[in-house]
Amino acid sequence: MVPLAIRTALSDGTVVGLDRPELLVALPVAVVLLVSLVRYRATGTASARSRRLLLASRVVVATLLVVAAAGPFTVVTTETQGDPTVSLLVDRSDSTAVSPDVAEGLATAIEDEGVPVTTSTIAQGTDSRIGDGIAANLRENGSVVVLSDGQVTGGGSLTETAEFARSLNATISTVRTEPTRTERYVTLAGPSKASVGVESRFLVQVNGVQADSPVAVTVSVDGEEVTTERLDDGTGSVPVSYTFEGTGSHEITAEVDGSDVYPVNDEALKTVRVVEQPRVLYVSRGDYPLESYLTQLYDVETVESIPGDLDPYYAVVVQNVAADDLGEVDELQRFVIDGGGLLMVGGPNSFESGGYANSSVAATLPVTFGESAPGSARIVMLIDVSGSAGEGMRIQKAIALDALSQLDDENTVGVVGFNYQAYGVAQPEPLSDNRDTVEDRIRRLQAGGATNIANGLRGAEEMLGGQRGTVILVSDGGDTESRSAVVADVLGRQGIRVVAVGAGRTVNEGVLRRIAEESGGNYFRADETQRLRLLFGGGSRQFQGEGLTVVDSGNFITSGVSLESNPGRVNDVSMRPGANFLVAGPDGTPAVASWRYGLGRVATITTYGPNGGLDGLLRQPDSLLVTKSVNYAIGDPERKAAGVTDVADTRVGESTTVIYRGDAPPRDTDLRFSAVDEGVYRAQVTPTSVGFERAVGATYAVNYPAEYGGFGTSSALTDAVRATGGRQFERNQAAAIADFARQQATRVRDVRRTWDWAFLLAGLLLFVTEVVVRRLQVYDGRTRSESGLP
Repeated sequence: MVPLAIRTALSDGTVVGLDRPELLVALPVAVVLLVSLVRYRATGTASARSRRLLLASRVVVATLLVVAAAGPFTVVTTETQGDPTVSLLVDRSDSTAVSPDVAEGLATAIEDEGVPVTTSTIAQGTDSRIGDGIAANLRENGSVVVLSDGQVTGGGSLTETAEFARSLNATISTVRTEPTRTERYVTLAGPSKASVGVESRFLVQVNGVQADSPVAVTVSVDGEEVTTERLDDGTGSVPVSYTFEGTGSHEITAEVDGSDVYPVNDEALKTVRVVEQPRVLYVSRGDYPLESYLTQLYDVETVESIPGDLDPYYAVVVQNVAADDLGEVDELQRFVIDGGGLLMVGGPNSFESGGYANSSVAATLPVTFGESAPGSARIVMLIDVSGSAGEGMRIQKAIALDALSQLDDENTVGVVGFNYQAYGVAQPEPLSDNRDTVEDRIRRLQAGGATNIANGLRGAEEMLGGQRGTVILVSDGGDTESRSAVVADVLGRQGIRVVAVGAGRTVNEGVLRRIAEESGGNYFRADETQRLRLLFGGGSRQFQGEGLTVVDSGNFITSGVSLESNPGRVNDVSMRPGANFLVAGPDGTPAVASWRYGLGRVATITTYGPNGGLDGLLRQPDSLLVTKSVNYAIGDPERKAAGVTDVADTRVGESTTVIYRGDAPPRDTDLRFSAVDEGVYRAQVTPTSVGFERAVGATYAVNYPAEYGGFGTSSALTDAVRATGGRQFERNQAAAIADFARQQATRVRDVRRTWDWAFLLAGLLLFVTEVVVRRLQVYDGRTRSESGLP
């Protein structure tokens, strides 16, 4: 594989290079053809000297054309000057009303320093499209000063805006404005569906600014007060547990007292649809505590083997049963393929010890049996060397080297660096042959340029050469999310997953998680790189842990789970390709795994205690892992019902989707339904006022607009300032703002120029000159037109 690009630095600091160096292979071919044409295929009266001159001329022309096609460019560091001005962007949205309005006085003070000011409003009322407003005012090599809290409620994110600013070599600065008025807002989180008779947990959160006086929080269900808690510090959280005794939609309200700027956000609303406990079939031939644990949460039927009809159940839980004792395994396989769930819990009589390798049910499981072979994956390490990674480049290198140290010698590893484009750093070879070379190349990386993770992913795909493999992305995530996520989805469809590792002084975990999820990979924080050893360790890099280790914390089963217990034993299994490796045992063996099989969901828990049970996994906080594993297998607890409407809670001005399942779309409604699947119909509704609303028999909550759900300066705005090289000023620093504008007017910049046009023009001029000279020679009689020269 040829390099993705080549470049070199001259003694004066100028960088010269080629974007498409692979096209240079056409030059020797062109020379051979020209020699053949001029010396061996031509006849006439031309002398040998004339033919040599013609050959030299045409070789030069061909060289100029090939070099032009290869994309020649230079990067020169230059100093540019301009007239200092300040572009002051003012956020006048409602969330900024808690801080003094200093825009007019600041603009006047800056102009008194001799620098003209242009003031523009970028947000107003409840419309805080701050990212879009900043982006619309950015200019190449320019600078803006933003007077805002950074609380975005629509449009592009500030991360996207910072990426756009870097591409323009522009800076974003801010003026700090501290809130001086009291404002609180309350939020309410919890499940949207619950089972009758099963305790549900909710969390009320009170946040705000200048809110340090005590307040009371009252929580009500269906209009009846459940609890009132006092927050002495003025903000904080209130956990609430409640058991619903009846099915249908239930209304929950959380309200905080006390006076502040906006009363609308002193109340949070939520709906919970309560259903009958889903029927679960528990299959076991032993007496294990898991059975009684399940009966507290679900409608459980216990049997010793699988019956011939599983249609009444939402999920089947099998614990420590040998394959020959399972019963109707063909019915179980059909049940899962048609959308049912399966949770297989191990023990001394299950998996490899229970003869599953010879059973048809083995195909439905996300694990296979026996130890896995040493790692031999094809891996491309994709390392962010952009300007956003510049300050933390030492951290990036250290994390990349640490990630490399987790990989087995048998893995084939290549390295690609990227900023706004991708560069081949080390070609793929087994680490047993080139580990030292790869480490050296990583240590030599230098940062610079804008960030485009999408182009980096394309470069990694190119290095894999159309083969399946894994991309280990080491980046701070400073990128426009949409493009990189789309490319990640394409890679996933090609069998290339992305394992993203967050590295840098500030990390945009949202972008990196999205990239990993779209490709079917995992996201690890910088301190979690040892988990790569679980995925790619093999014989030379075996994992050694002290207990159970969560491998993928972004999965539904493992999100929010903390594990303290260790049952001590794990069935001898290994991961099946395409499955989700969620929890590892002390030796790296998969303890929890999941995947989709047909339309159904399958999970496995292979860790167990000396008596064959789950031991400490059934005690809090570990028990959440078991509950979520069963809930994953169950899926939607109303999927078997007809005439059911689902509506998600929303906010004023934000649309929500109404899903109806039945034989035909509902008629007695103003909503316009369209069929999205057999027996499934969908409509959209956008509420205009706060409260509880109904749609086709279902209730949904409409909360206050997003504008009133965040106050004070957001971290995203601070990150955008840091990422673009801007500054954060105090409101009394008009002189400093003016001085910064003068500095920005005279800046040292890297100016990139392409020269393909120059080589094309030179080739054309040489060709035309040579033709004109020969025609003049014919005209003067010094040669003849039948000379035989082409």
